[in-house]
Amino acid sequence: MIAVVDYGVGNLFSLQSSLKSLRQEAVVTSDPGMIRSAERIILPGVGAFGDAAEKLQLTGLDRIVLEQAEKGKPLLGICLGMQMLFEKSYEFGEHRGLGLLRGSVIPMKGTIPEGLKIPQMGWNSLMIKRNHPLLQYVKEGDCVYFVHSYYATDCEESLLAACEYGKELAAAVAFENVMGCQFHPEKSGRVGLSILKAFCEVPV
Repeated sequence: MIAVVDYGVGNLFSLQSSLKSLRQEAVVTSDPGMIRSAERIILPGVGAFGDAAEKLQLTGLDRIVLEQAEKGKPLLGICLGMQMLFEKSYEFGEHRGLGLLRGSVIPMKGTIPEGLKIPQMGWNSLMIKRNHPLLQYVKEGDCVYFVHSYYATDCEESLLAACEYGKELAAAVAFENVMGCQFHPEKSGRVGLSILKAFCEVPV
């Protein structure tokens, strides 16, 4: 069973539907017991980093996610959920992340060329940086769907794939059992489903 962590942010049910289309049992839950009993965990997220981090902390689910990740359970962060895996974010101030991955999250504004729209919204192709089970069904140039104004940096240790948007931006990351996609696999058609399928096949 896959636990999709419900802490008040994210398009959880489209993600659940995508997993069910892969014949995976997926439960949207805020129940610590269900998260602990799941074989895999997905941390979704949309909106502002500070608000999401506060909600995760207020529910106590930050501790559950950390506990399970430290036990080696496969964890996948999606969009803001991926950003929260890092040490900190500079979105409207400085906010502490979960610290499961080295690196920080910074704004596109002032770091990508002027004239490019922020947020990056739409399809973009992946540049694969290294092989990993999460990308086993993905090939160079496959396109996925992004919606974001901030991106992870100083994350060379975990970088799996990047996209080009005025400069190379981190698109997918992984270190040991902790993985993340800046894009939305549940909105990325066949390629996105193949990434979710690969996550479901990562050894527990």
